[in-house]
Amino acid sequence: MRRTGFDKIFDAVNITVLTLITAAMIYPLWFVIIASFSDIVKVNSGAVTVWPVGFQTDAYYNVLSNSFIWTGYRNTIFYTLAATAYSVAMTLGCAYTLSRPGFRGKGVINFFFIFTLYFSGGLIPTYLLMKTLGLINTFWIMVLPSGMSVFNMIITRTFFRTNIPLELYEAAKVDGASEFRFFFTCALPLSGAIIAVMCLYAGVANWNSWFWGLLYITSPSKYPLGLVLRSILIKFEQVEIETAKSLVSEEETLQRLYREQMAQSMRYALIFISSAPLLVAYPFVQKYFVKGVLIGSLKG
Repeated sequence: MRRTGFDKIFDAVNITVLTLITAAMIYPLWFVIIASFSDIVKVNSGAVTVWPVGFQTDAYYNVLSNSFIWTGYRNTIFYTLAATAYSVAMTLGCAYTLSRPGFRGKGVINFFFIFTLYFSGGLIPTYLLMKTLGLINTFWIMVLPSGMSVFNMIITRTFFRTNIPLELYEAAKVDGASEFRFFFTCALPLSGAIIAVMCLYAGVANWNSWFWGLLYITSPSKYPLGLVLRSILIKFEQVEIETAKSLVSEEETLQRLYREQMAQSMRYALIFISSAPLLVAYPFVQKYFVKGVLIGSLKG
C-alpha cells in the first residue's frame, strides 16, 4: 500500500509523542539510579542530569552492610510467595464458581463482592478483627488479608466465561465428571495465561506491600522489606537530629553535614534496592502485563 504524505506526518508525530511519554516515565527512575551513585552535593546543585557525577558507593555500603536489610528481603520473599499462592488459589476457585451459568445465587454473591470495591469496614474495625483472630504480629497477617482481590477475580471470571467452552463442560458432565474434576482436569490446563497474569499481579502487589506490616507487626524480625527501609531512614534521621542538638565544635558540624548528605544518598539507594528485583524480572514478564490488560476484556 502506497503511503501518503499525511501518513508519514502522522507516523512522525506519533513516534515523537510516544518517545516523549516514554522518556517522561523512564527518566525519574533513571535519575534515582544515577543519583544514588553520585556525590549528593552534585545532585543538590543540579549537576547530575544524565550520568553519575562524583561516582561513589558509600550509600550502598551503608545500606547493604546492615543485616536488617537481608532480614527484610528474606521476609518479603516468604510473604510474597505464600500470599501469591494463597491469593491465586482463592481467585481461581471463586472466579470459576461464579462463571458457571447454572450456579444459583451468584448474583447476590457478586453484589457483595462489588460492594467491597466501594465500601470497606474501616481501619479500626479491621484491626479489632485481626486482633480477635490472633493474627497480630504473626506471619499470617501478611498473607491472609491479601487472599482476595475483587478486581483480579472479575478479570478471571470473565476469562472463564469467554475462554472455557460451554460445550466442553457439557461433554464432561455427560461423561460423569464432577465440578471438581472438570475444574482441575479441564479448566485449569486451559487457563495457563490467566494464572500467569494473576501470579504476576499478586506477586507485584505483595512485594510492594508494607502498610499491613506497619499496622500489625511489632517485631522487627518479621518486618517486610519496605518497613525495614523505612525504619533505617527514620533511625538515620533521628541520629541527625540528636547530633544537631549537641553541636559544640567544627568537627561535629562536619559530621552532621556528612550524615545529612549520606541520608539523602541512602534515600536514593534504598529506592533502587527495593525496586531492583522487579526491574530485573520485568523484561521476562512484560508480555503478561499486556495480556493482563486484554485477557479479561469482553470481545465483540
